[in-house]
Amino acid sequence: MKRVEEDIKSYGLNPTEFAVLELLYSKGDQPIQKIGEKVLLASSSITYVVDKLEKKQLIMRRPCPKDRRVTYAAITDEGTSLMADIFPKHREAIVEIFGGLDGKEKDEMIVQLKKLGFHAEEL
Repeated sequence: MKRVEEDIKSYGLNPTEFAVLELLYSKGDQPIQKIGEKVLLASSSITYVVDKLEKKQLIMRRPCPKDRRVTYAAITDEGTSLMADIFPKHREAIVEIFGGLDGKEKDEMIVQLKKLGFHAEEL
């Protein structure tokens, strides 16, 4: 995790900001209220992170045309450009970080982490 965080910080983002940007970059506009559960962030922290990314002009808020109670977070052109630049580099850093495991070990780790995640959800 330390190496992953170092890589993310080298782009001027913290891990939470990167996670929100990655979500919007790969999945498109998201209701702000739902972002927390998708990136495992407390709902009380979402507004803070969205505000920071908005100040950096990487995302913007967009009202839902069908429900005035819902506001979407949308990635801006600047955010898309940043992610198009850094995401492939970050992916390569992840590949390098996990290069100490062979394919079978990575598969085993995925199974174990999923098992742990399901257990944690039940608590």
